[in-house]
Order: sequence, then C-alpha cells, then structure tokens
Amino acid sequence: MSYTVEFFNASVQAEVDEWPPGINASFTRIAEMMVEHGPNLGMPYTKPFGDGLFEIRAKGAEGIGRAFFCAMVGRRIVILHGFIKKSQDTPAHELKTARRRLKELQRGQ
Repeated sequence: MSYTVEFFNASVQAEVDEWPPGINASFTRIAEMMVEHGPNLGMPYTKPFGDGLFEIRAKGAEGIGRAFFCAMVGRRIVILHGFIKKSQDTPAHELKTARRRLKELQRGQ
C-alpha cells in the first residue's frame, strides 16, 4: 500500500516549488520514493530529528534543500517546512518552525 505526501499549507508548498530546479528535482524524487516505500528511507535521503520529526535531504547543483516532515495515521506524510541551507548546521529558527507545526498537527488529530 502506498503513502500520500501532502503539504502543511499552501505557503510551504509554494516555498518548496520555488527551490532551484536541481534541488526541487531531488526533493521530488525522494518524495516519490517515500510514496512507494514509506517515510523511513534513511540516509542519504531522510534523517530523523526526534519526537516524530524527520527531514528530507535534497541536494542539487545549486545547493542543498531541507524539508521537515512527519508521518501521520493513514499513511500520510506531511511536509511541515522547507528551506534552502546556507550553512553546515540547521538553523535553530527553521527547526523551531517545523516543531511548532508538528505540534499543531498533533493537537488537531
């Protein structure tokens, strides 16, 4: 049985859609693999961040994109937040945004 990938809201989808073409293609390929095989692809495609939060690790010639996601009941994968990485470390405010959205989803279930 396959999974579905959806976005937290339209602005998250718009942000990811505006990524440079190579990074966006990598994200799309990883998302398609998640639909077929589930969210637990492991490195180098996905990485756990704890408490039900994971990241998609998209890479293209233009740089690196990260999209935080969670897996929900009913084989749903929700993309919570996406950004283009500009440094080695994940910025704290990006992680904070993803964790806040994860909590919103968990309260809404």
